Amino acid sequence: MTREELKAVWKAEEDCARIKGWDFSHIQGRYEEEDGLPWDYETVIRSYLTDEMKLLDYDTGGGEFLLSLGHPYENTSATEGFPPNVQLCREKLSPLGINLRECSDASHIPFADESFDIIINRHGDFDPPELHRLLKPGGLFITQQVGSDNDRELVEAVLPGTLKPFPHSDLPEQKKTFEDAGGFIVDVPGYEQPMELIMVKGL
Repeated sequence: MTREELKAVWKAEEDCARIKGWDFSHIQGRYEEEDGLPWDYETVIRSYLTDEMKLLDYDTGGGEFLLSLGHPYENTSATEGFPPNVQLCREKLSPLGINLRECSDASHIPFADESFDIIINRHGDFDPPELHRLLKPGGLFITQQVGSDNDRELVEAVLPGTLKPFPHSDLPEQKKTFEDAGGFIVDVPGYEQPMELIMVKGL
């Protein structure tokens, strides 16, 4: 298949897809998400999360993953900045009593200092000093990210010469940003292109 033919197939797929939030049932059975990772994001979170913890899911998408955790709603908060997802979250999360705030700026999250025991973030933006402000002493930041070289071979095949959209998204550089923010103990397992970071705010 030529590059142009492949683009045409992808365009047709884009036109027929009806995806809301992070519900990707449209491609269920045709795609294995994060197959082969040596960790499971949900399992990592559950190994730390207890019912009395104040939890924030930053960049929650449509809230699907957050709801799957079954955390007490009164101890659950979320942010989202993409307007269609904000509206979806207002319909799904707010009626449950989850504290939803619209936010698209990871450096200015509209919650008070030391509001949370644990902040989670899957593939969203983050700013270590802001996380440090929001976490209680001993609090956790758990994130799973995708490195800057992820699927680079595919990008070069379809759009050769394309600049990396997030050139600083690599393990050594991100580890240093958290260490420079002060007060973080950093546990950073990695696996090829994806990466997972677990940040603990110092006591």
